[in-house]
Amino acid sequence: MNGSSAHPVIGLTTYLQQAKSGIWDVNASFLPGIYLEGVTLAGGIATLLPPQPVDAEIAGQVLDGIDGLIITGGRDVDPSAYGQGAHPSTDEPDRGRDAWEFALVAAALRRHLPVLGICRGAQVLNVALGGTLHQHLPDLVGHARHQQGNAVFSTSVIRTVAGSRLAGLIGESTNAQCYHHQAIDRLGQGLTVSALDDDGVIEAVEIPGHEFVLAVQWHPEETLDDLRLFAGLVEAARTYTTEKVQA
Repeated sequence: MNGSSAHPVIGLTTYLQQAKSGIWDVNASFLPGIYLEGVTLAGGIATLLPPQPVDAEIAGQVLDGIDGLIITGGRDVDPSAYGQGAHPSTDEPDRGRDAWEFALVAAALRRHLPVLGICRGAQVLNVALGGTLHQHLPDLVGHARHQQGNAVFSTSVIRTVAGSRLAGLIGESTNAQCYHHQAIDRLGQGLTVSALDDDGVIEAVEIPGHEFVLAVQWHPEETLDDLRLFAGLVEAARTYTTEKVQA
C-alpha cells in the first residue's frame, strides 16, 4: 500500500522551465501550490512528478508509488502529436513534458489507476488516446472569453451530461474558472463527453465504466471552496489502493 487507506498518495505532474526566486534564475520543476492544497484538503497526500527522460518501465515504476494521478495545467500540447501544424497562437511546445505525461497516462490506463486531468491535462488525455484539438477557440466561437489573458480567469457555466460520472460528482451544472484558448475537437478512443459550455465547447471528458478517468477543461483548484473533483479522485484512489492490497 502506498499510503494509508485514509490518505492515498496523489501524484501531480509539473512544469520544468526557467524560474526565478530571489537571486536564483534556474531551470526548475514547479507547480502552483493551490493544486497541492486541493489534494490535501480532499484527504490525499500530494507528491510531485517532474518531467524527466522516460520509457514505459520508468513510468510504471513511478506509478507504483502512487494511488492516483493528476495531469495538471500548462502550455499547449505539441500539435505534431495529433498530426497538425502549429497555429500562430499555439505555444512553443515542451516535447519533454508532453512525452512524460503521455507515458504516465498510458501506464496509468493499463493499470486502471485513477486519473484526473485539469485544463492541459484534458487535452493530454485526449491526444494520448488519438484525439485532436481546436488550436485557437476564438477562430471557432468568435470571442476570447475562454482565455482573457494576463492570468485573469473567466467564469463559464458548465453543463454536465446526465448519467456521467462528472454529473454524479458535481450535479447538472457548475460555474467554472476557465483559462484556455484550446479545446478538444475529435474525441480520443474510449472517451465520452461529460460536460459542455454555452458555446458548445467540450469542457469535460471521461472513460465510462468502473475506473475513474475524468478530465475537465477548467481549473477546479481555483475554487477550493468546492472540493468535489479532488474528493472524487481521492476516494477513487482510496478504493484502488484497497482493492490492490486485497488482490
